[in-house]
Amino acid sequence: MKKGSTRGLALGIIGILALTSCATGSSTSTDDAVSYDPDATLSGDLSIMGFSSSDEVAGARLERTEKILGTDVAVSLVEGDLDIQQFLSSVAAGDPPELVYADRAQIGSFAARGAIIPLDKCISGEGIDTGQYRAPALAQVTFNDSVYGIPEFNQVQVTMANTSLLAAAGVTVDAVNGSDWTAMADANRKLAGAGGSVIGVDPKLPEFLPLWTAANGGALISDDGKTASLNDPAVVEALEFGVGLYDAQGGFASVKAVRDSADFFGAGNQFATNSLGAMPMEQWYINVLNDVSPDATISFDTVRDTQGNPLAYAGGSAWAIPAGSDNPAAACRFARTMTEVDAWLAAAEARIDKRTAEGKPFTGILTGNEVADDKVRALVQPTGSAQWDSAIAAMYEANDNTFSLPANPADAEFTTIWQDAVNQVLNGQAGAQEALDAANKAAQTALDKAWADIEERG
Repeated sequence: MKKGSTRGLALGIIGILALTSCATGSSTSTDDAVSYDPDATLSGDLSIMGFSSSDEVAGARLERTEKILGTDVAVSLVEGDLDIQQFLSSVAAGDPPELVYADRAQIGSFAARGAIIPLDKCISGEGIDTGQYRAPALAQVTFNDSVYGIPEFNQVQVTMANTSLLAAAGVTVDAVNGSDWTAMADANRKLAGAGGSVIGVDPKLPEFLPLWTAANGGALISDDGKTASLNDPAVVEALEFGVGLYDAQGGFASVKAVRDSADFFGAGNQFATNSLGAMPMEQWYINVLNDVSPDATISFDTVRDTQGNPLAYAGGSAWAIPAGSDNPAAACRFARTMTEVDAWLAAAEARIDKRTAEGKPFTGILTGNEVADDKVRALVQPTGSAQWDSAIAAMYEANDNTFSLPANPADAEFTTIWQDAVNQVLNGQAGAQEALDAANKAAQTALDKAWADIEERG
């Protein structure tokens, strides 16, 4: 699964969408002319943008899907991360790919501009069981009461902490998992090294503000995606808490300098070098740590809300069909087959084979499909290490307790607005209340305009 820069991606989307209003297509004309039938024999070209088959999980599913589609469907990949400008330009020119692989956070903007079509007929016709999908994942791709994407991978956060540093500070992982913010602030001071040499607790701002807000009982936006709540007291308090953790360590710049100096993907990572006490981090980093520093002492737990309940901010990918796709029937069949339970089991077997050959444990795969997750988890064997077994357990518990931000027509702009506000506070340019008041006003303006544009287009 690709790991990219969410902030950079959001900025790119905004600039591109602002310049490509001509990318608006018809979200109904293509779909109205198509008959989706799971028993139909399909043919034709199927160009896919944004998907790579470079690892065994993708490769096993792609091989299986191509066999099911048959030799009359010619699948071709425009490999690499989705190029938003290229995609929207192709829609505007009437020459889009047949299928697109996108971040779920992009679906609302794409749908609002008619760049992708609703999948309700595709889902019904191909018999895609949306009841298998996790509700937060499906909510991220549901816009204006229609589903616009078929969820794929799921990405969640778990608490990761340096066991040796915790012991030296006289605290446990319970003090840094978010369940008690007073205890977390105290642990942060005990863990932080003199002169900024060791990060105590890194709350991972700006990107995890939604996580800390939800842990505090709040939300950045209403469930219907129409009302911003960036200056809600729960959001302000969450931001002030996170900034306070940085301030107790000499400020965000000091923490970031230590963070950036680590060999994040290598043997010199912050846990192996004892330069980090604790942080929330996406679950894919468990495999990284197990690969490059299997002997590092790390404690794992879910992130927890202030009531002690496990919590994770879900993200991930999805399949969507562009407006003007020349082969939506094959695109729909492909999306269904790539995300069905048997596909994920094939992927899991391929990964198990690879990890076994490398002498490494299989730690599971998280998807938007709850049934698939349960069956894949049954294939996970004890690693022989209590540490890594606890990591897997935390990952799956987090995956069962997720939330997401709802799709909205200004989702990319909305994300950039709140992240910019957080950065202003981190950089000392404004206080939390001031920055979030201004951000909320800007976000509401963006939402109102985007929803009004949809109503005007009918």
